[in-house]
Amino acid sequence: MKNEILLIGSIVLIYGMVLVAYRIFGKSGLYAMTVLATVFANIEVLMLVEGFGMEQTLGNVMFASTYLITDILSENEGKQSAAKAVWLGVFASVIMLLFTQYWLLYTPASTDWASEHIHAIFSSTPRLLLASFVGYTVSQRFDVWLYHRWWDYTTKKYGDSKRFLWLRNNFSTLISQVINTIIFTSIAFAGWYDVKTLISVMLSSYVVFIFTSLLDTPAVYIARFMKEKKQIP
Repeated sequence: MKNEILLIGSIVLIYGMVLVAYRIFGKSGLYAMTVLATVFANIEVLMLVEGFGMEQTLGNVMFASTYLITDILSENEGKQSAAKAVWLGVFASVIMLLFTQYWLLYTPASTDWASEHIHAIFSSTPRLLLASFVGYTVSQRFDVWLYHRWWDYTTKKYGDSKRFLWLRNNFSTLISQVINTIIFTSIAFAGWYDVKTLISVMLSSYVVFIFTSLLDTPAVYIARFMKEKKQIP
């Protein structure tokens, strides 16, 4: 039960911090959260835990917050701002790959205690970052495009650009997450886990993404409310 409580708590904490960053720093806060979430998720994904009767990698909630961020930016700041957040996430992945692999080139001192653990964590980083890079780039670009397609469709059909926020938010993210889950899991874990575990990780990851996508809808409404009330710098 401990893991379940922690997973629920992570949703509240991470989504809450996205809103706090937006409230205090505006778009810049969301850009910063994109970079942090991308880096943290790429580290967390190395951990496999059990929760809600499923094996799942950590990092799912952290990674899902990047979709929340692009949806908030799409809704409040425009398509170009959302696209900029996507490219910032891609850039963060590239920089993380470059520096973490550079660290591994050093010869540790005889009194060093950390290098062994750093090597254990980041020696697997290139493959995971490649998987994250491809999955993130393709799915996020698709998410931003589909979000605005849904928005254009509902606006033309019903004549109200504010209606159906829940529709464009959820359906764009849920469809995009299918793409991301397939790409990331296939590239990152094929050969590491047996087929049964690989399928389990893929399914459990998407189940988690379903819940995180549905639960981020109130956060998008709160962000739009703050924007309308001119509380965003």
